[in-house]
Amino acid sequence: MTNQEKKVVTIVGGGSSAHILIPFLSGAGFTVNILTRRPEEWSSKIDLQLQSIDGELQEVFSGNLSSISNDPADVIPQANFVILCMPVNKYRVALDALAPHLDKNNEVFVGTIYGQAGFNWMVDEITLKYNLNNITCFAIGLIPWICRIIEYGKVGVTYGCKEVNVVAVSPPNRFPVLNQLLLSNICERWLKKGQFQQADNFLSLTLSVDNQIIHPSRCYGLFLKDGGQWTNKEDIPYFYRDYDQKSADLLQALDDDYSKIREAIKSKYPDHKFQFMLDYLSLERLSYQSANTDIRESFTSSSTLGAIKPPTVQLESGEWVIDKDHRFFTDDIHYGLCIAKWIADQLDLEVRTIDDIINWAQQLRNEKIIDGDKLLLNSESLTTKFMSGIPPVYGINTIEDILG
Repeated sequence: MTNQEKKVVTIVGGGSSAHILIPFLSGAGFTVNILTRRPEEWSSKIDLQLQSIDGELQEVFSGNLSSISNDPADVIPQANFVILCMPVNKYRVALDALAPHLDKNNEVFVGTIYGQAGFNWMVDEITLKYNLNNITCFAIGLIPWICRIIEYGKVGVTYGCKEVNVVAVSPPNRFPVLNQLLLSNICERWLKKGQFQQADNFLSLTLSVDNQIIHPSRCYGLFLKDGGQWTNKEDIPYFYRDYDQKSADLLQALDDDYSKIREAIKSKYPDHKFQFMLDYLSLERLSYQSANTDIRESFTSSSTLGAIKPPTVQLESGEWVIDKDHRFFTDDIHYGLCIAKWIADQLDLEVRTIDDIINWAQQLRNEKIIDGDKLLLNSESLTTKFMSGIPPVYGINTIEDILG
């Protein structure tokens, strides 16, 4: 990569991860810019608090933004690194907007801090559309840190990072450079752990999941238990602290469906390496080097997750219901379960829990995604531009074509 000594990174979006990346990368000598819909709410100085699980302040990291803009033309052309920090369903929208402004003459690393869905398919989509020949794509499997926003655009908090992080890179031989220049500076340098390991393919990340099975199964569990509706706000159970056995059983059943898919792919393609294509608890144990064996206990005992409530909205009648337009649906169904379901269909696998949750979600959202046990591949609920991330929307129609 030429001109790399510039080390200019543009963060796209203002999620929790952005509030960590800015101080860490600024502190590592990067020029850091941000592309955001809300530029007026961002300070040029960003503080990141490192707190213990009990809330004790341990250290403060500070970083500076060189440029804050809602116009890609201001902050994308000079970037050597572009990192997306936003809901998954917004990735393709953002990539399509920033792609015309990417440097075509030098290598640009384009990546996401959370590699749900086929991020490489998304980058291939803009590469073809805008004739971009110098893009190196990367996706981190899971968000590296436990993080929250204290004050948007000004102060973030982290309770630490995972013990081990996993990343996929295309072309794969660019991992050492990416790791040396960027990845080593977002965990290990500051938190003394969180080293990155390289997955051989992006599909391992697509099918090694946490949020996309945690969120829908818990929301479905709440719906089955309470109808997804509560008379008073104080009646709404906590998402994790009140995690019940029904939700745990649904999560396990959903992960079992994913395991069917994972094992079928490993069996069908024995020459490919899928060492990071893991079930939920194995992934959790790798990430945190834990010995956890109980799904429910892992949630109910978490002090960092304890205060989180389900996504709800209030009706005119005053009652509270599950928010069907929340990213738990637009991310985790349309860019999560639907992708797994498409792969299962290609492999002639029965995945009843995936089917049940997609069917429940489509009724809630008045969509047409599945009929019985088959995806409706021509439905507007899947084919409308940027609505879903199933492989056919990228022109990918076989399992062989998603192995990269």
